[in-house]
Amino acid sequence: MLERRWLEMTWRDGLFAHWAVDPSTVAAALPDGLSVATRDGDAYLGVVPFVMDDIRPRGVPVGLSFPELNLRTYVEGPNGPGVYFHSLDADDRLGVAVARGLFRLPYYRAETDVRRPGAWDGVGGGGADADRAVRFASRRVHDGAPHARFDATYAPAGEAFTPEPGSLPAFLTENYRFYTAGSGGRLYVGEIEHEPWTLRPAAAETRANTLFAANGFDEPDGEPLLHYAEPIAVAADRIRRV
Repeated sequence: MLERRWLEMTWRDGLFAHWAVDPSTVAAALPDGLSVATRDGDAYLGVVPFVMDDIRPRGVPVGLSFPELNLRTYVEGPNGPGVYFHSLDADDRLGVAVARGLFRLPYYRAETDVRRPGAWDGVGGGGADADRAVRFASRRVHDGAPHARFDATYAPAGEAFTPEPGSLPAFLTENYRFYTAGSGGRLYVGEIEHEPWTLRPAAAETRANTLFAANGFDEPDGEPLLHYAEPIAVAADRIRRV
């Protein structure tokens, strides 16, 4: 339970794309105080595009909305397990400035185009819902930051489910805490709150993804595990020093 529901928002049009990697790959990129969280001996890097809708302080009637793209991993920290963000790209100058200042998160400005084309021939079989396809294209334009591009179309491709506790989908998606490092290596923690995810298997066609290279990682081997996320209401508290 959050001490205070400082921000409220809705997340929609989300895709979780996860690659299994050697834990040493992740460990080398973590700040002091965090260690790699693994599942069956694997660490994971996740690329997550989605839209943050109606972001507002509690009680404020109208908020900001913008697309976001993040590269993340999963960690153990002093306050328990959580998410560590390597980068977050967002198409909103004010939102990026606020997130970098108040949350000390590595946000970067990006030009992003999100479309719902209504149909997608590339979905193929497997029960994919082509009429719910999302085209998400992002290009980082933040001064002084490494170049990064992402361009993919994705759609739900199976029955809806709620991740079972202890399962791999739960390990990858049911995370309610994040860590970030500020100046001087100080570690901070933030908490979020929402109902359990409703997920679906997903199909995706990726035309560009340079997030790994932009964050100093080699391209992971193999195909990613894909989940389409149904919209969800989220609350967030302020970050605090660990």
